[in-house]
Amino acid sequence: MKNILYAFVFLVMSRPSLAQDLPIIVVQPHSLALTFSADGVVEAVQQAVVAAQVAGRVVEVRADAGQTVKRGDVLMRLDAREAAESAAAAEAQYRNARVNYERSQQLVARKFLSSAALDKAKADFDTASAQRGSAGAALSHATILAPTSGILARRHAELGDLASPGKPLFTLYEPGGLRVTAQVPQYKFAELKAAKVAKIEFTDSGRWVEATSVTVLPTVDANTHSAEARAALPAQIGGGFVPVPGMFARVHFVVGQVTRLTVPAAALVRRGEVTAVYVQGADNRLSLRQLRLGEQAADGEREVLAGLVVGEKVVTDPVKAAIALKTGK
Repeated sequence: MKNILYAFVFLVMSRPSLAQDLPIIVVQPHSLALTFSADGVVEAVQQAVVAAQVAGRVVEVRADAGQTVKRGDVLMRLDAREAAESAAAAEAQYRNARVNYERSQQLVARKFLSSAALDKAKADFDTASAQRGSAGAALSHATILAPTSGILARRHAELGDLASPGKPLFTLYEPGGLRVTAQVPQYKFAELKAAKVAKIEFTDSGRWVEATSVTVLPTVDANTHSAEARAALPAQIGGGFVPVPGMFARVHFVVGQVTRLTVPAAALVRRGEVTAVYVQGADNRLSLRQLRLGEQAADGEREVLAGLVVGEKVVTDPVKAAIALKTGK
């Protein structure tokens, strides 16, 4: 069936045409990085979840996802009435305990009160003092502040939501420290631990970035039989491309070097499930040749497993080649 497909493509698409002024390259072997690829996700190295420490309804929202904030910036305010009432009650209890303790000291000095009663008054005063401090801290926690400078990755609460202690309100990360985390199978564990170079491919944008470091954690998960590998992203990528946590990426771990035939990815023509290139023959005539491809190289080249041999000429602009083939010019 494969031979029939090759013959069909060649007979239908190889009407002779003079190739003039077309950009071509001569197919030659190139040294390529031998890689192992794994899908991963961008995550922040330094990330903090800002959670509520007191119960209260969200009454003011001052920040949203994507916003850059500085340490100490107000992000949100909670309804502080309950905390204020608790603080007022704790303050009143503290004052009463202090007055009782001072009076008890005077009575003991005049031998009208026992030492045991004084000890109890002292214990009540210490308890009230602690409760007063706790209530005051709770009142201050109604104002949600940024614990560090960074970018808000997500806001978890909306205006009017009821916050409770421990409920996440914001996720904050430092943009200068990002990495791509991927799971690699245990049969590749030893080989990838020795890998020092990795290239990160952002498939949606076509961007390739070289990792600044590669780390494979020294343990394998007993349930998935895989290890976690981390490829660090540079602080600045350039070209207006800014990766963010949660973005999909593919990590190509370099495990060696091989020599392969390659063609520029821009020269490829895709017709359904068929991938081909325009080849210029010895008589300068064009034909469309189906290829079997291998790995995508980071420099824009694509490995050719079958369909071309060394020395053949490939047109690098398939649009111009298609026009030339159709018009015969």
